[in-house]
Amino acid sequence: MKPGTILVAEDDRPQREILVKILASEGYDVEQASQGAEAMALAEAGSFDLVLMDLKMPDTQGISLLDDLLRMDSQLSVVIMTGHGTVETAVAAMKRGAYDYLAKPLEKDDLLLTVKRGVERRRLLSENLLLRQEVEGKFRPANIVGSSPRMQVIFEIVDKVSRSTATVLIFGESGTGKELIARAIHYRSPRKERPFFAINCAAFPETLLESELFGYEKGAFTGAQARKVGIFEAASGSSLFLDEVGDLSPATQAKVLRVLQEKEIKRVGGVESILVDVRILAATNKDLAAEVRKGAFREDLYYRLNVIPIVLPPLRDRAEDIPSLIEHFTQKYGPERRFSPQAMKRLINLPWAGNVRELESVIERAMVLSEKEVIEPEDLPMDAALTVPGEMKPEIPPGGMDFEAWEKALLIEALRKSDGVVAKAARLLGMSYRTFQYRMEKFGIGQGRVQS
Repeated sequence: MKPGTILVAEDDRPQREILVKILASEGYDVEQASQGAEAMALAEAGSFDLVLMDLKMPDTQGISLLDDLLRMDSQLSVVIMTGHGTVETAVAAMKRGAYDYLAKPLEKDDLLLTVKRGVERRRLLSENLLLRQEVEGKFRPANIVGSSPRMQVIFEIVDKVSRSTATVLIFGESGTGKELIARAIHYRSPRKERPFFAINCAAFPETLLESELFGYEKGAFTGAQARKVGIFEAASGSSLFLDEVGDLSPATQAKVLRVLQEKEIKRVGGVESILVDVRILAATNKDLAAEVRKGAFREDLYYRLNVIPIVLPPLRDRAEDIPSLIEHFTQKYGPERRFSPQAMKRLINLPWAGNVRELESVIERAMVLSEKEVIEPEDLPMDAALTVPGEMKPEIPPGGMDFEAWEKALLIEALRKSDGVVAKAARLLGMSYRTFQYRMEKFGIGQGRVQS
């Protein structure tokens, strides 16, 4: 593969031919032009990684040619060649978008190093653009499965709010796709050039969450051996998704409110106020209005977050989307296979307490466990995930049972299955980290690894 394509625009014929010979000997595809108009015509007709151009061309000003080239292709690497007396003009050209400049007489090693770096820059920019377009396409509302009227209304809201900087609060049960909607908003917004940041507020104990959100200074606490930048600071200029925001402690709620009001943070152990420009996209599976009435969530923070509310319906309330979702996940995990009409009917009629996430899990397991081309009802994994919560009928022994002993045993089993990781164990039982931790303390269960 050729290392790159280069256009040499130089009116001095001997100089131009030497440059072409040097670059061609390194494996580059090289074209040449002696006039500015000729260089522009070649650039419009072909695709170049780099243009090496003299700042003074007989038929045009070098700055004018530079502007025309970059208007045509903003990612093009343009290297200016200039005499010692016009270095200031070359610096001005860099401010207008030129990649670099070389002072005449040119040194071969400097020339080849600059050209190599310029070509690499061009390719990195092109790859980043393709990756960004792929990501933006993936999170475009049109590519999120959901043709039901309720989802179409949500997609319209996403399209409108993406262009603003308003705070968005996404409500919905676990597994309804809250983060997917948050990402769709970000990747359609003016902030899409920056990475999307996300944190699950329920996955950290309070002290650790504060450090994750706001960062800390060296020596702020035992073990703080160096300064740490928090996610609010890292996400400045971008979007930050606060998942399970309803699980924030009162103290952390107050600090998040200050960020929204004052647009500034303080690292743990720090005294300096740091300005941040973060767009907050928050989500919760709780009824925050009810939490406010109970005094469990700050009313002022609730209204700061709830500027644009988006309520995602549970999958059972948009059953017409289930066939499309099944087709989507089938293409993902086994495009050459399909579900029989009977299996499709069975899946459509299930209540899907875990929503889209549970549906995807069931489709994937069916594809893995069954070798049939057509998946039948008997091939569906019939376990607790497919049990209707409202129809659960736990049996109580005739002599009764010790409920607290049963609850403790359930916590220990969840810890064992998650290898002692509290956050994972909490998710297994559908609890927040803090609720699970409270119950561990209640029963005196240690946080070390739980033995089988």
